Amino acid sequence: MPDELSLSTLKPASPRKARKRVGRGMGSGKGRYAGRGVKGQKARAGSHKMRAGFEGGQMPIYMRLGKQRGATSKDAMPIGPHRTVTQSVNVRDLERVFEAGAEVTPETLKERRLIRSVKIDVKILGQGELTKKLTVTAHRFSATAREKIEALGGSAIALREGNEAKTRKRRKLTAAKRASGILPASSETGAEVTASTDAEAEAPEDRDAATGEEREA
Repeated sequence: MPDELSLSTLKPASPRKARKRVGRGMGSGKGRYAGRGVKGQKARAGSHKMRAGFEGGQMPIYMRLGKQRGATSKDAMPIGPHRTVTQSVNVRDLERVFEAGAEVTPETLKERRLIRSVKIDVKILGQGELTKKLTVTAHRFSATAREKIEALGGSAIALREGNEAKTRKRRKLTAAKRASGILPASSETGAEVTASTDAEAEAPEDRDAATGEEREA
């Protein structure tokens, strides 16, 4: 680099490499077939714009292999409880964008440009700190995000039940059944009930089926 920079001394930081000029005669070394070989598909114009997975017209590998069961069409996926695509929003983003007491929905998240579309499920994640009370409505919540939102008096409303919500619902139902006496209160009681049932089954058949009293000889 010269000491004084002027228009006459300008040059690239790294030396430029001249492009390969093909098809300029046999003496150039890149004439005749211009480096494309002899005939064939890849010797033609546009041959290097084939889509991914194209195998020259033969049955491609993704069609030769077996398929998993379920809906696999492009407009049907992802589908139902097996939805695999979600838009994640962390609680630190809610802290930065929303005021205290605000109601957060997928529509307001799109207005604030935190998500791209309301057609894709939204999941609230727990990264960052949250210091504001918010009412958050989304399709899913991580356990950490739910704890941080509810610890400040806010509410986390799930539009789509996940495994966590189903587990809580199952536990509540089991507790209600135990309180009403349908299920035993503990595993020990269950063992006693099973033992008594086995004892009745092994009892001799000289008892009345209706009253359980012994029959007269």
